Amino acid sequence: MLTLLAALLLALPLLGQPPAHAASFGNPVKAQKGADPWIAFHNGHYYLVSTSWTDVITVRKAPTLAGLATAPSVQVWQGDAASRCCNIWAPELHFLNGRWYLYYVAGQNVTDYNPTQRSHVLESAGSDPMGPYTYRGQLNPAWMLDPTVATINGQLYLFGSVHNGTQNIVAARMSNPYTVSSPFSTVSTPTYDWERSGGAVNEGPEVLQRGGRTFLVYSASGCWTPDYKLGQLELTGPDPASASSWTKKSAPVFQRSDANGVYGPGHNGFFTSPDGTESWIVYHANDSASEGCDNGRTARAQKFTWNADGTPRFGTPVRLGTSAAGPSGEPASTSTTYTVTNRNSGKCLDVSGGSTADGADVRQYACTGGANQRWRVEDLGDDTHRLVNVATGKVLDTADCSAADGADLRQWSWLNNTCQRFRFLATDGGHVRIVNQATGKVADVANCSTADSADVRQWSWLSNACQQWRLNPA
Repeated sequence: MLTLLAALLLALPLLGQPPAHAASFGNPVKAQKGADPWIAFHNGHYYLVSTSWTDVITVRKAPTLAGLATAPSVQVWQGDAASRCCNIWAPELHFLNGRWYLYYVAGQNVTDYNPTQRSHVLESAGSDPMGPYTYRGQLNPAWMLDPTVATINGQLYLFGSVHNGTQNIVAARMSNPYTVSSPFSTVSTPTYDWERSGGAVNEGPEVLQRGGRTFLVYSASGCWTPDYKLGQLELTGPDPASASSWTKKSAPVFQRSDANGVYGPGHNGFFTSPDGTESWIVYHANDSASEGCDNGRTARAQKFTWNADGTPRFGTPVRLGTSAAGPSGEPASTSTTYTVTNRNSGKCLDVSGGSTADGADVRQYACTGGANQRWRVEDLGDDTHRLVNVATGKVLDTADCSAADGADLRQWSWLNNTCQRFRFLATDGGHVRIVNQATGKVADVANCSTADSADVRQWSWLSNACQQWRLNPA
């Protein structure tokens, strides 16, 4: 009896134990093109989008917050018309009625872009945040930035930022995720001194809801200043499209921390931990007071809590590089390397024999888990990546920078040229085409072979499975 009792007592500490701790992470969660970040969590993965400044929208996908820092940026959209070709800003992903809607801002050209910026929306074909997407329309005929949507009391609303002497936040009702069904009304203008540093600006509206209460958190002051910060409104009346229904907090809720070396924190989004128990904010910031409103801003995330009165308490932005536990309910580990698997054959991109020589062949081979089949996918800051083999430290390279169909893909020492830079373009089912930046051609398994050691080369895009690949954390 004593032995049985002792066994039971030893087992008691195991009962009700919390799940394994989430993988630790450190900011930034995206170091390249990290401005205006947005994170959505869906079916076990985080999806991160941010401002590109170019004609494309890319999405990063990872099972952990830490994994986003090294995840590939996969292109899901490219500007498809002269009126919305360029300078894509502030994309957001929203899941509505079983589809994803990607809201974003784009302009007409790269030299005089600001006056032509308009808000637009894309719609996914199904329930995959990676698309494919189709264009559904422009949301406002005039200049408007930072579109976001929220359902409040059963009605869908669109919020954005327009300029009318000052930069204000506006709202309108929607009849569906791509159709505005009422005039826009101003709901917030920059009235406090802390909203007018460097410029009178209210922008980047984001809705936060909890316990039957609705808050609108927005960015205030000039993004080109270190005093860019977050303010807060609460819905206290019946009409979210009326300024009289919102009550503004008189002090900012999240702002620079000189002690932590964080400047201009703003343009945020919100997400919930995988187990639903924690609230998180994602935002951009600079690590110097002299940096401005450009690609130097990095995407950062941190947990926030709630005050006893039911209002959010965002705290102080943490120092860059500070290690913290990831969101609750995440896997306990994360990977910084990937296998690259062909859709047709199921075999892995492989450096032949694990050779460390320049010019060693890159082929397909049955997946073994070996280091010569694992790749670091390193973002180069221009929507391209280099693929670095873990075993050899050398990069995927187009032989002799040839533009010809059939040119060999091999490994080579890093030369920092466009023949060694690749884009990932989403296809469907989680697959991508791997496109060389210099030639525009794609990684292709020769003759659609399924055999071990079949050559991997470049070829014109034929839209077949032999030219599609899956990037798997490994």
